[in-house]
Amino acid sequence: MRVGLFATCLGDTLFPDAVKATAVLLARLGHDVVFPPDQTCCGQMHVNTGYQREPVPLVRGFAEQFGDPSIEAVVMPSGSCAGSVRHQHGIVAERYGDAALRAGVEAVRTKTYELSEFLVDAAGTTDVGAYFPHRVTYHPTCHSLRMLRVGEKPLRLLRAVEAIDLVELPEADACCGFGGTFAVKNAETSAAMLADKMRHVTGTGAEVCTAGDSSCLMHIGGGLSRIEAGTRTLHLAQILASTRTQPYVLPEPGTHEASGTPLEAAR
Repeated sequence: MRVGLFATCLGDTLFPDAVKATAVLLARLGHDVVFPPDQTCCGQMHVNTGYQREPVPLVRGFAEQFGDPSIEAVVMPSGSCAGSVRHQHGIVAERYGDAALRAGVEAVRTKTYELSEFLVDAAGTTDVGAYFPHRVTYHPTCHSLRMLRVGEKPLRLLRAVEAIDLVELPEADACCGFGGTFAVKNAETSAAMLADKMRHVTGTGAEVCTAGDSSCLMHIGGGLSRIEAGTRTLHLAQILASTRTQPYVLPEPGTHEASGTPLEAAR
């Protein structure tokens, strides 16, 4: 399948290894991965903050970049960005766009997937040949859980990983407290929610807390680092990209991302 890869803002600026791991994984599974070079932000942060007219150029750009009919699916390592494309882009186009924008948004929306959705629903696989011999717990992010309703898809992928010790996260469906600007505007509430999440994560004894959104991992990883918990955070894509021949090497405790992802196939 010819797949368009969307990096997302956080992936581009702070977590490129998660994006590269997504490309490595998709290519290993036999997909033709293309990266439209002029892609930008999906506009989620504007809409979430109440500025629905401002992201029109971003929404139009996304539709143009990924609207190529030869791109059969658009995949991104982010439930929140996938949720924005599938739900918010239509709202923006309907209220502030023209007929061409509405048509372009609809064409792209129907072929847009968060990574685990694509692997399970579109590619029809749960065993991607991954190897990750570590104790791992999974945090289901709010957008993937409540907006996309990915359900058990990420867990099905993780359960098929060779040598993994996957442990259940207590109160997994509770928000980590990030929520983009929510963490800034409601810092005390966000910190309290994060404290609960960290308590549950550390209580599992996991070496790694994984999720499908780098934003939540940034929030959780920052908190774990400050309390020197010794638990790392790592994107789901990086675990799934790790194999026996090219294993992911865990970073030092207290970090949320580091080099070591098997990236040879992407070079």
